[in-house]
Amino acid sequence: MLRGLSKAGLGALESQRELIELAGRHGFQSVELDPLALVDECGEEEAQRLLSNNGVVLASFGLPVEWRTTEEKFLEDLEKLVAYAAAAKALGCVSCCTYILPSTDEKAAHFMAVATRRLRECAVLLADFGISIGLEFVGPHHLRTRWSNPFIWTLDETLDWIDAIGEPNVGLLLDSYHWYTTGLGAADIEALLPSQIVHVHLNDAPAVPVEEALDNGRLYPGEGVIDLPSFLKALEHIGYDGHVAQEILSSAPPAGTPEELAKRSKEGFDKVFAAAGLPV
Repeated sequence: MLRGLSKAGLGALESQRELIELAGRHGFQSVELDPLALVDECGEEEAQRLLSNNGVVLASFGLPVEWRTTEEKFLEDLEKLVAYAAAAKALGCVSCCTYILPSTDEKAAHFMAVATRRLRECAVLLADFGISIGLEFVGPHHLRTRWSNPFIWTLDETLDWIDAIGEPNVGLLLDSYHWYTTGLGAADIEALLPSQIVHVHLNDAPAVPVEEALDNGRLYPGEGVIDLPSFLKALEHIGYDGHVAQEILSSAPPAGTPEELAKRSKEGFDKVFAAAGLPV
């Protein structure tokens, strides 16, 4: 498995270049960032050199299409997706991800029909660039009732939705926080095929009742109560060899410089990977 960094948990970064250089200095092998912004910032050839010189690859980027609101907004963003996909392909990136909120103010059945069509359209477009989409179910309890109607928030529901979308380049973004807050265990990961997982996020949870764990209350790996060694061992067991990227969402900016936070991140990864019996 390849260890990765996103900007979430690194404080106030000045540029995407800084994220790449931090990842390289602290032994990470991949990054999550906006490929189009990186190309705009550096130029395509310089962006390729920057990644290569720091020994990292571009693991994934956020799907830049708002598929949850109006058709007008969806179509407007869909037109822009080609540029993002082209930039990602030029940088060797083969995945993007999006999250599924566990409740909605829309009528759930109609929202499901519309969202299925929209995500299918995104998948078909991205397939032309060799890019897959990872769908992330979101587990924290407070979000399940944040909006009027319940929607998808379990692993099984997400797998069923992936089947309904019906495109071969759609799979899971598996996040340790959502794995924990939905009560899953190692056996649930071991029941998956590695090909079903597009991307993985790693983070930890505070020592509060699981029902009180907030989506923006995450900790660095190894600093909380999630059994991350079991999470990683299960991924290793099924033969997942993709990216495992840090994503620390918090209600306030983390204390420390980006350099200090990247070092903290590395120490956390080293701790939980070693506990799982994996190379550090």
